[in-house]
Amino acid sequence: MKLLVIEDDLMIGESLVEGLQQEKYQVDWVTDGLAAEVALASNDYQLVLLDLGLPKKQGLDVLTKYRQSKGSAAILIVTARDATFDRIKGLDTGADDYLVKPFDLDELYARIRALLRRCHIEQGLVLKHCGLQLNTSTHEVFFNGEEIHLSLNEFNLLLALLETPGKVISKAKLEEKIYGEYEDIESNTIEVYIHMLRKKVGAEFIKNVRGVGYKLMNAIQT
Repeated sequence: MKLLVIEDDLMIGESLVEGLQQEKYQVDWVTDGLAAEVALASNDYQLVLLDLGLPKKQGLDVLTKYRQSKGSAAILIVTARDATFDRIKGLDTGADDYLVKPFDLDELYARIRALLRRCHIEQGLVLKHCGLQLNTSTHEVFFNGEEIHLSLNEFNLLLALLETPGKVISKAKLEEKIYGEYEDIESNTIEVYIHMLRKKVGAEFIKNVRGVGYKLMNAIQT
């Protein structure tokens, strides 16, 4: 998942970026409204953390322009403005959620997860990583510009890995992602689907961390 932090306070910005990276998100950070508009116009983000009191261009103005241009990323306003009027105005302008500073980082992470789940369900997400592109709405998958055809279980397995690229996911968690709670699962089922995915995207792309699980590599060595 790729996130954008728009925050002019250096201490807060550094803390947010460090924390989000530890949560295995890909994070860009800008410190003023004009830089934010450039970043939003040139990148595909799944979620944006937006401060309101920004230099060069105010956060609400950035939000207004982004929504007018059909920008679809989830927007979480993170600000010290705690008046009810400000909350209403932010949400009416196009924000999806509103969090007042100071806040607990665990609450922030929970709100981010909730917004990303909502976007996944309502809009669908296009996840991109190292030449892979997966659309959760259309179930289309492209690798290096060419469409690859996956079974439903292969698709769900790849989706689970793409949601946190670089992070190891246990075999048990992968089984939860692609099977119902009461289905019988053969012991080597995940290994079989991993093998099939590797044949389509390259054996080196999906790494087995022995005794732990699987992860997508952040870079492919050639």
